[in-house]
Amino acid sequence: MQTVRAPATSANLGSGFDVFGVALDRPADVVRVEKADRTTIEMTGVGSQYIPEDPEKNVVGAVAEALDAPAHIQIDKGVRPSSGLGSSAASSAAAAVALNALYDRGRSRRELVSVAAEGEAVVSGEAHADNVAPALLGGFTVARDGAVTTVDASIPLVACLPEIAVSTRDARAVVPESASMADVVHTVGAAATLSVGMCRDDPELVGTGMDERVVTPARADLITGYDAVRAAALDAGATGVTVSGAGPAVIAACREADQRHVAAAMVDAFAGVDVDSRAYQTRVSEGATLY
Repeated sequence: MQTVRAPATSANLGSGFDVFGVALDRPADVVRVEKADRTTIEMTGVGSQYIPEDPEKNVVGAVAEALDAPAHIQIDKGVRPSSGLGSSAASSAAAAVALNALYDRGRSRRELVSVAAEGEAVVSGEAHADNVAPALLGGFTVARDGAVTTVDASIPLVACLPEIAVSTRDARAVVPESASMADVVHTVGAAATLSVGMCRDDPELVGTGMDERVVTPARADLITGYDAVRAAALDAGATGVTVSGAGPAVIAACREADQRHVAAAMVDAFAGVDVDSRAYQTRVSEGATLY
């Protein structure tokens, strides 16, 4: 048996649509695998009742097929499905690391990114690496054209998850097909600022670089209370706030001293629009861990 813990992740970070991602130190999925003649899946944990155990419809089934590694796979979900916190990526990444070790396939973590991305395609319809890359490699990642760049960073974050659901497919459907040159220039500047902030472990620069005017406003409309939550977080000391991945989670960068206040403000703001939520006081952290 092999056991792997893989973290939640936050993709996009505002200015890095389909490119940027970070691993979070909490929450996480735990996946256990044992060799078998055919792949079977057993689901437990948060939201597991909504996830199919059929290998043809589950992300880890695609990973097992890609590695030619049939197994009995137990998934204990700590990352809620349809959360915007990389739920499917956590399972995919954990399964890729576990099955690679179980069958001694010898793939590097970077080589496993494309394998885990095949699992993502089961959920989103496309093999994106912006969540699986940080889930496997940790830190801040830049995924583009089949290559991944990583930066070890330790930025304090608050991920606030409301009790509403936004599917990845629905969130992709509202993304505008075009943008003005002014908005493109603004996004490039923000993305560069965020990247420098990650390299310097500077929450001020990271927060400033989260500002984005094309994708984020469209997705924010799918999240009840987003504007109020963003304003409350900034008032409490957050350096930047944006939609985490496809949503509905909202991610805020902040200084460590302000983290508790930001978390409480975000939960209170969601409560003000009659939405229950949970805030994770987290930070950019390591990727999947083999036990």
